[in-house]
Amino acid sequence: MQVAITIDMEQDCPPYMSTFRGVQGGTPRLLDLFKSEQIPATFFTTGDVARKHPQVVQNIVDGGHELGCHGDTHKRFSQMDHAEAQKEISEASAVLRKFYPVKSFRAPNLDFPSQFRAILRDNGYRVDSSRGRHKQGSLFVKPSREGELSLIPATIAPSAIRMPSLIRNTICRFMRDPVVLFFHPWEFIDVTRDPIPIDCRFQTGEPAVRSLRDTIRFFKARGASFARISDLAV
Repeated sequence: MQVAITIDMEQDCPPYMSTFRGVQGGTPRLLDLFKSEQIPATFFTTGDVARKHPQVVQNIVDGGHELGCHGDTHKRFSQMDHAEAQKEISEASAVLRKFYPVKSFRAPNLDFPSQFRAILRDNGYRVDSSRGRHKQGSLFVKPSREGELSLIPATIAPSAIRMPSLIRNTICRFMRDPVVLFFHPWEFIDVTRDPIPIDCRFQTGEPAVRSLRDTIRFFKARGASFARISDLAV
């Protein structure tokens, strides 16, 4: 089994907040965890994050992790026309590729109309991870290929990994290869008192770090290997 740990680098729990506390405080915790566990990860990053926090992005790359694109402003692509989608992707690509040869993409909110995939191909992308198996109608979606673009779905919502260990481990046992887990840096700071939905704020901060660490070790104990999202290209 292959497992990809992916992080969506964005502002804190959009659209409820617009701060970047998670980028500043949560990302170092994640980098320390991945270094300790000796695994690679993929950080899908908005252009906004790269412009406002370039040292954080450089630290990700220096840590040996893959940098991917998460759009430019974290606006939903389903709310854009073709011209705006093209601008969103090309502007994000330009700033992110100053740090890393970015070839992997994930849309904000896993919301990416299929007609925009041509924009990804035209901009040199090889992987799109903009679907989620946990979303309605997508449970049995498998990795596939569309021309030169590999479509690699995410496995489950991140809040499931913050559940108590018995529930979390039961869920993990039923995950299908490849397992693509995704998280946000704001989950790894304490947002339990912030005005956001309860599924976003429960067990955040240090409990989230411990839950992710235990999940990584759960899969290691079962012989799984850890990969960057681009390593899963079909």
